Amino acid sequence: MSYEKVADGELAAVVTFLEMRESPRADVPPSPLSLRRSEYPRPDDYRELFRKVGARWLWFSRLVMDDAALAAIIQHSAVELFTVVDESGSEVGMLELDYREPGECELSFVGLVPELSGQGHGRWLLAEAISRAWREGVSRVHVHTCTLDHPAALSAYRRAGFVPYRRSVERFPDPRLLGFLPRDCAPQIPLIG
Repeated sequence: MSYEKVADGELAAVVTFLEMRESPRADVPPSPLSLRRSEYPRPDDYRELFRKVGARWLWFSRLVMDDAALAAIIQHSAVELFTVVDESGSEVGMLELDYREPGECELSFVGLVPELSGQGHGRWLLAEAISRAWREGVSRVHVHTCTLDHPAALSAYRRAGFVPYRRSVERFPDPRLLGFLPRDCAPQIPLIG
């Protein structure tokens, strides 16, 4: 066993890549939440929801993109973006499905606001994601998660039928130190630097 120093101001995470090669044909459990398709999302609106859902887990990849680069992804005809709405119509989560690779669907982002954690809503959202991902012409659905994500993410993907096939170590500058996320978000991950 060995340790590799991570420089002050940087973070490191173990990323697990998972896939499924056939639909699990599971039912979507009932939920008071619903999905609303975002047909032509504006980058600023997308970033606001992305922060709301992912800041706790240091989601930042889309925050560092300029408007043109972000719009090229989220407004692409082969990318489907849904907002999760509660009974009052408030946005409380997101689902992004990427079909740009022929025959495949990537669950790019699947998440709910931290306040909904532990209430079973994640199981509903993941079942919705899988149900929508498997459509005609799709022979592989894949996703990745990392050690900075919600602690239940990896086991939830595996319970849903995803199989791990690769791991990598990702290193990157801490987005809180770069100003992309507030310094006080993700208190479970020490800020060093």
